[in-house]
Amino acid sequence: MSNTATGQGLKVRKLSQTDFEPWMSLWSGYNAFYGRSGATALPEEITRTTWERFFNPIEPVFALVAELDGKVVGLVHYLFHRSTTRLGPVCYLQDLFTCPTQRQRGIGNALIDEVYQQASLAGASRVYWQTQTSNEAGRRLYDKVAKHSGFIVYSHEL
Repeated sequence: MSNTATGQGLKVRKLSQTDFEPWMSLWSGYNAFYGRSGATALPEEITRTTWERFFNPIEPVFALVAELDGKVVGLVHYLFHRSTTRLGPVCYLQDLFTCPTQRQRGIGNALIDEVYQQASLAGASRVYWQTQTSNEAGRRLYDKVAKHSGFIVYSHEL
């Protein structure tokens, strides 16, 4: 695992068991951003299982955090899977969130860059993600670090 360090004390590193409280705060903020809070919050079992997956060596789900001056201020979750259009794995960047008071400081960009590095080390040839069309701030960053492929996501809950 490489650590990415940029100016002003920013460091991206692998999530550790001792990060639960700051991770939970960011995870809650992320979920609230996407309308999952209060009556629509994720069940506790999903959050607990998600946390446990990060530390289970047979799970293909990974988490990184960004620290700014020793304080956890961002998270990213990603996973690897097979594709019918490539021989090697692809990487899905599933969740990205930075502390709202720390935005515009390169945290999201540093987290994405480290996912790119980890994906490359894993032999993946592509990293992709999705966001809501209304996420204008996120999309400004994404337009700088990736190509919008024009796909529209459809979903059906079972």
